Amino acid sequence: MLVDKKIAVLIDADNVPSNQIKEMMEEIAKYGNPTIKRIYGDWTKPQLGKWKSVLLENAINPIQQYGYTSGKNATDSAMIIDAMDILYTSRVDGFCLVSSDSDFTKLATRLREAGLLVIGMGEKKTPDPFIVACDKFIYLEILQKETEGQEDSKEKVKSRPQVDKINPKLIRLIAATISDLADDEGWAFMGDVGNLLQKKQPNFDSRNYGFQKLTPLIGSINKFEVEQRENQKGRYKLIYVRNKA
Repeated sequence: MLVDKKIAVLIDADNVPSNQIKEMMEEIAKYGNPTIKRIYGDWTKPQLGKWKSVLLENAINPIQQYGYTSGKNATDSAMIIDAMDILYTSRVDGFCLVSSDSDFTKLATRLREAGLLVIGMGEKKTPDPFIVACDKFIYLEILQKETEGQEDSKEKVKSRPQVDKINPKLIRLIAATISDLADDEGWAFMGDVGNLLQKKQPNFDSRNYGFQKLTPLIGSINKFEVEQRENQKGRYKLIYVRNKA
């Protein structure tokens, strides 16, 4: 990830929650510098009032869009038009489209065709076509901070947000990816495995399964063998993984 990439952040106020804006912006900062930050909606509607208190804090520019026609989403159209204007007039390296609406599928596809990075953010209910149209898709549910669970033996247990369960389909995906990258002895570099998993499945994220990193996720599955090796060029150890026979 290159933190010097310039990212245009476009947010659909009608289809994402306002209480996670700080976590959204922190996540986006991992991929680049959000040089353009705009949020779209009809700000005359009372239900969008909850957004107003966080916009100034995060320097997000609200774009007013009236719903001229009943049943038509004018907000989506405004976002798409602005995205194309930015594509042709601004020097950005990528876009972050924050919405749970499949109407942005074609936009994400077009931006990727132009060679730009496209990150999607939305709730778990986001339709698959929009997810797979992005280079990476992040579920907003996993951006929640660790929450305090119920008291157990007079101690509070911390739990991580989890939106997916480890299942045979995930195990097959990981196993096939390791095989694609394995050397003659079956070992694959963990960093390469993570990159290829992301390309195969844009919404793949170890945090979906309650793990902050890929290594502990794979290490928790008894189908794989993980090995740490000394790094002659740095102080961090290299991590390799292979399928168990």
